[in-house]
Amino acid sequence: MQNIEVIAQTKFMDNSPIVAQADTSLPNYTQENGLLVQFSSGEAAPTPVESDSQTQDSMSSETDFDSHMMQRCLTLARRALGRTSPNPLVGAVVVKNGEIIGEGFHPRAGEPHAEVFALRAAGVGARGATVYVNLEPCNHYGRTPPCSEGLIEAGVAKVVVGMVDPNPLVAGGGIARLRAAGVEVLVGVENEACQQLNEAFVHRILYKKPLGILKYAMTLDGKIATAGGHSAWVTNQAARSEVHQLRAACDAIIVGGNTVRQDNPYLTSHQVEAHNPLRVVMSRQLNLPENARLWETQEAPTLVLTEIGANPDLQKLLLKRGVEVVELPALTPEQAMIRLYERGFCSVLWECGGNLAASAIAQGAIQKIMAFIAPKIIGGSHAPTPVGDLGFTTMTEALPLERVRWRVVGSDCLVEGYLPQKNHQ
Repeated sequence: MQNIEVIAQTKFMDNSPIVAQADTSLPNYTQENGLLVQFSSGEAAPTPVESDSQTQDSMSSETDFDSHMMQRCLTLARRALGRTSPNPLVGAVVVKNGEIIGEGFHPRAGEPHAEVFALRAAGVGARGATVYVNLEPCNHYGRTPPCSEGLIEAGVAKVVVGMVDPNPLVAGGGIARLRAAGVEVLVGVENEACQQLNEAFVHRILYKKPLGILKYAMTLDGKIATAGGHSAWVTNQAARSEVHQLRAACDAIIVGGNTVRQDNPYLTSHQVEAHNPLRVVMSRQLNLPENARLWETQEAPTLVLTEIGANPDLQKLLLKRGVEVVELPALTPEQAMIRLYERGFCSVLWECGGNLAASAIAQGAIQKIMAFIAPKIIGGSHAPTPVGDLGFTTMTEALPLERVRWRVVGSDCLVEGYLPQKNHQ
C-alpha cells in the first residue's frame, strides 16, 4: 500500500495544516492475509467456493478492520483534548478499497466538525467510500451545518458510527437521515471506548452539569501530606506525568485556599503546546497570599470564586494581575459547578484538600474518583487524608465505588471508579 498524504483546507490550532496520512500498518485487502477481498467499487469479490468458515473469517476480518478504524477515530479525536467543550471529541476517517483516503478531527467549538475535515481531505474519492466516526453525525444547524447532509452530498456509501449522540438535538436523527438517503449505517463499533472518551460530554448533556473528577495522591496508610503539610512528592514521576495529561484533558481545576497557601501550585499541564485548564480557587474569606503562582496568568487563566465583599484590597490586586474574581452570595461546590456549566465546561478536576473534597462529594459535585496510591507509609495521627468528614458513623454508610479499575503506574497504583448514581444527578 502506498502512503497517501492529503492536506485539508482548514488549519488547526497551531496554524499548521491538518495532514491526514494513510496508516501503513493497516492490512491490505488480499486473499493471502485472510481478509475480505474487495473490488474498487467496495463490493466483495466472489470466491470459487465459500465455506461457512470462510464466511465467518470474512466477517471477523471486517469486524476487526472496523474496530481498527474506530480506534483511529478516537486517536484523532484525542488531539483536541481539553479544547472542544461544550462540544464532544470527534474524529473521522474515510476509507476506500481498504485504504484511508482522508481523516480529520473537530478542533474546537465553532469550527468544522470532524466529518468535514475528513471529507475535504478525501475529495472526490469520498464518493462510494465508507466513513468512520466515533459519534453520530449531527443533523441540525448550530454554529456549523449538519454533517449528515455533508455526508449525503459527498456520496458516501456507508457510515460506521461508534455511539449514538445523547444530545436531544441529534439522538438518532443523524443516523435516521443517512438511512433515509440510502446510506448504509452501522452503529456501535467500539461503543464502550467511544463512551469512555466522551463521558464528560455525555454527563453534561444528561445532567446539565460538568463531570466532577476528584484526583488525589496518598500514601499506603491514607495520607496526602505530613502532619506539617509537606506533600512534595507523594507519588513518582510517572504518576505525576499522568496527572499532567489529565489536566490537559479537563476544562477546569478546582482547589481551595489551603492548597494555595500550603502548596503554591502551578496547576498547569506542564506540556509544550498542550491545553491548560482554567485554574479555579474557592475561598470564602479570600485570605490568600498576595504572591502566588496561580496569580501568574500568562500561561494559564485563573478564576477566584469568593463571597460578596471578601477582602476588597486583594480583589483589586488580583484584577490588576489578570485574575478574574467572581463574588457569590454563598460559595459552595454546587454553585461553583453551576457557574462552570454556564461557561460551557464538560469536565472539572478537583485537586483540593480533604475538607473541600468532602463538601463536594456531599453536594453531588463529584462523580469520578482517581486515587494514586504510593507504596509509602508516613504515619501521623494528624496527617491529612484525601476526604474529610462526611458525617458517616457506620461502615454501611460508606460510598462504594462502581465500575472500578486499577493499574500500576511506575511503582504507584491508580484506582479509578465512580460514586453511586445519586452523585450523578
